[in-house]
Amino acid sequence: MVNYFIDRPIFSWVLAIVIMMAGALAVLSLPVSQYPAIAPPAISISGNYPGASAETVENTVTQVIEQQLNGIDNLLYFSSESNKDGSMSITLYFEQGTNPDIAQVQVQNKLQAATPQLPQSVQQQGLKVAKSTKNFLLVVGFASTDSSMNGGDIADYIASHIQDPLSRTPGVGDLRLFGAQHAMRIWLDPARLNSFSMTPVDVAEAIRAQNVQVASGELGGLPAVDGQQLNATIIGPELLKSEEEFRNILLRVDSDGSQVRLKDVARVELGSENYSTLPLYSGQPASGVAVRLASGANALDTAAAVRATVERLEPFFPEGLKAIYPYDSTPFISISIAEVVETLLVAIVLVFLVMLLFLQNLRATLIPTIAVPVVLLGTFGILAVAGYSINTLTMFGMALAIGMLVDDAIVVVENVERVMSEEGLSPKEATRKSMGQITGALIGIALVLTAVLLPMAFFSGSTGVIYRQFSITMVSAMVLSVVVAMIFTPSLCASLLKPVKKGHQETSKGFFGWFNRGFNRFNRYYEKSLQHLTGKLLRYLVVYGLIVITMAFMFTRVPSGFLPEEDQGIMYIQANTPPGATTTRTAEALNKMREYLLEEEKESVEGVFTVAGFSFAGRGQSAGLGFVRLKHWDEREGAEHSAQAVAGRARTYFNSILDAKAVVFVPPAVLELGNATGFDLELVDEAGRGHAILMEARDKLISLAAQHPVIQAPRANGLDDEPQYTLDIDWEKAHVLGLTAAQISDTIHDAWGSSYINQFIDHGRVKKVYVQGEPSSRMSPEDLDQWFVRNNEGGMVPFSSFASAHWTSGSPKLERYNGKSAVQILGKPAPGFSTGEAMEAMEDLAQQMPDGIGYQWSGLSYEQQRSGSQAPALYAISLAVVFLCLAALYESWSIPFSVMLVVPLGVIGAIAATLMRGLENDVFFQVGLLTTVGLSIKNAILIVEFAKQNVDAGMGLIEGTIAASCQRLRPILMTSMAFILGVSPLAFSSGAGSGGRIAIGTGVMGGMIVGVILAIFLVPVFFVAVRRWLARGGAERQRNQEALQPAFGEKG
Repeated sequence: MVNYFIDRPIFSWVLAIVIMMAGALAVLSLPVSQYPAIAPPAISISGNYPGASAETVENTVTQVIEQQLNGIDNLLYFSSESNKDGSMSITLYFEQGTNPDIAQVQVQNKLQAATPQLPQSVQQQGLKVAKSTKNFLLVVGFASTDSSMNGGDIADYIASHIQDPLSRTPGVGDLRLFGAQHAMRIWLDPARLNSFSMTPVDVAEAIRAQNVQVASGELGGLPAVDGQQLNATIIGPELLKSEEEFRNILLRVDSDGSQVRLKDVARVELGSENYSTLPLYSGQPASGVAVRLASGANALDTAAAVRATVERLEPFFPEGLKAIYPYDSTPFISISIAEVVETLLVAIVLVFLVMLLFLQNLRATLIPTIAVPVVLLGTFGILAVAGYSINTLTMFGMALAIGMLVDDAIVVVENVERVMSEEGLSPKEATRKSMGQITGALIGIALVLTAVLLPMAFFSGSTGVIYRQFSITMVSAMVLSVVVAMIFTPSLCASLLKPVKKGHQETSKGFFGWFNRGFNRFNRYYEKSLQHLTGKLLRYLVVYGLIVITMAFMFTRVPSGFLPEEDQGIMYIQANTPPGATTTRTAEALNKMREYLLEEEKESVEGVFTVAGFSFAGRGQSAGLGFVRLKHWDEREGAEHSAQAVAGRARTYFNSILDAKAVVFVPPAVLELGNATGFDLELVDEAGRGHAILMEARDKLISLAAQHPVIQAPRANGLDDEPQYTLDIDWEKAHVLGLTAAQISDTIHDAWGSSYINQFIDHGRVKKVYVQGEPSSRMSPEDLDQWFVRNNEGGMVPFSSFASAHWTSGSPKLERYNGKSAVQILGKPAPGFSTGEAMEAMEDLAQQMPDGIGYQWSGLSYEQQRSGSQAPALYAISLAVVFLCLAALYESWSIPFSVMLVVPLGVIGAIAATLMRGLENDVFFQVGLLTTVGLSIKNAILIVEFAKQNVDAGMGLIEGTIAASCQRLRPILMTSMAFILGVSPLAFSSGAGSGGRIAIGTGVMGGMIVGVILAIFLVPVFFVAVRRWLARGGAERQRNQEALQPAFGEKG
């Protein structure tokens, strides 16, 4: 086949051009993202129970739904939260590869079974099921430039005109509105109600009766009488549309003809559905909507579609309203991909220079360089067929593939030049002979590297997604590289290389002459060293044993992690004020945090969007959250302006804020896996010990963790228990007074709990109607005495006649994990320690918790734990497959044994480099380690295969091994240097996305440098030792057989 393409170079060019065209089309069509869908698919259920406490929501809504969540396919785990503002959410996480649409249908079916058991108010407002992720993709903010709109007006405009189009935008999973749309608020005055002997229940019933829209039929409707000539629609009672219409609702007509209307007992105004949040942008009233990405959706495409939707609606905005983007995670994605592309270009230039240095022939150097775009673009074509995207992992794979694919082309070109120089053949004939010598090695190298990397594609979970992306990218590039090296590169050699005379020597003048003389001196030193090494086998095998022991010890010292931290240009700030604090107090704490960032960190921070009343820790007046957008990476060069550095300084200042627990944190590399780096632990009440014991265990664990040297900033991602005013109803006394339980419950709910009634029409849009007591009538415990209930005789009975109250405490946010009460605890490792070490420390501390209190890992930590458990299996399977492939390919045991002994030589270099730079044993390190193993094996194959050929040709074992090693030294050093310099831009990169590039580049570069230096000296030792050992074993077996033959002969 090779000869066919050598004789038809134009055909080879045509194939190469077709591959590149297909790859170019694939690049244009492939989606771009930061990572593939690493996070497990998630489905969320959300609902609202107005006026209910967290405990009421949990008991009547959350648990009812949870108990139906059984028998769902591929479910990993689920978590839920119930909040004091009446909101609840349950998020279910599924195995990687689960179709989110099917998962959503399953969840909806389970929810349908639970819905009839839920409170009527919850059913009326509906429950929402959505494909969701754990974190926000971006926040679209809106502010009034001329102060013509307040925060409530802006929120209403968003809810009425922007939220629905955004929710229908492709890729949008869930939306969180900071604020609420307008609602008709009926503020009841208890004194005026009592003066008319009326209760909140009377008002609610009157509104329900008169604010209705009835289907009234038509005049002349079919079937009609004969001769009917009139047909017209009848319009009956309609939903009310204005405050005045509500004020005129008739509550009662007395016997003397006097009327009581709604305006006589209540204040009617157009207000908000709720007042739970207070959004501000740079201190000015604002509102916004946070967008979550749908499971499996592309972040860049979704962000672009969201912006396009907002731009399409912008011409219709009220005057003075403008859209802002205070939080956007997508610029990091495009910039980090661009940074990797720049790294690729730098790598290609460096590889070209290395090849020019060794080959010293521009034509010979161009041949491997031409192969680069063919293989890279071809790989993009394969990725498109396989359904992958262009992302950070893809580009890392491409960067590593450059070195590999150039290696194959260099082996071909260098061997052709050697044959021309030694035998004086023409380029075409030299190419034929050369390919006959090295085709087996090329196939063997491809097979081995594939065997190293292909098992990665079959692992499960989020780690499996990362492994699979690398595996498919690099294996595709490798296969294409070998195909190009056997089809395209030989035809280029035959047509582009100039013939040279037999015995042609390298250049002896100029820079190249100096390099050649130096290399020849090293080659002679190398030959003498090998003669010494192969003569002292036992000594150097002991040295090798020490290297293996050192490697094993160092491996245990590498701290573990999942993914490296990244500066994504965004941060979060969070404030929790003391239990019972008001929104105003929380907003003041957020203002201090915002002012520090905008004034003291103005060189790094672009803007801050704060929301009082909402945070990742929970909802309520004592919770607050801020989205911090940093300036572009080009505007904040230097480590002191990185997100981690800004967060560190801010953390120090925030510790001085005494009125709130103020924290700042940088999101993890994969936003879908959570909203904070470090560890994510769920402390679970496994034995049902109760809320008090669980909170006691939480506080104890956080206290112990705060004193631990490995852990930094441990915190509960929840809210502390706060004062609660518990009503004690004397039902006996109430019965004596002629009151029913329903009357009492409904009065409490309508007066204090913001009771949802029905809908009305506001500017053509259906909105909600709520009844609640005037704020001044529900501010203190004494205000309960202002409210009355009418008994069965028509008398007004005050609450003080049958009810008392006492102070207790309870949680404003109740969490559950897999159907059991839980609290989430977050934290990060102290400087100099890894997340793996912090997780181990937390596991040790969790053993000290009370009986019945257990723990489980969630989010990022769950995936890190799974990746750590998969790593040993990954290494073992890869090495086993490589050994078996080598044995089958070469029909020999000496080659696989000799080659496999090289593995620790590269590994120790990767570990040493990782330790020296303070990096972790994360997923990128593991991928780099396997790449290093593959390349080390490749170098060993080049030496061992040629040594075997020499020995089989009749040369002595040591003589043939040394000759093969010296012969392959130049191509091994050339390909290794090309690969090392190809990945060096990764190891020394900076800017967006540099964390991942440094992690993978450092391991591969360190492994290759140490691995090549050790391998060129020790691989010949391995081959000689293994051949002698196998030969000795074979001789002993032969002697045993010869000794047995006479005995059998005598017996016969």
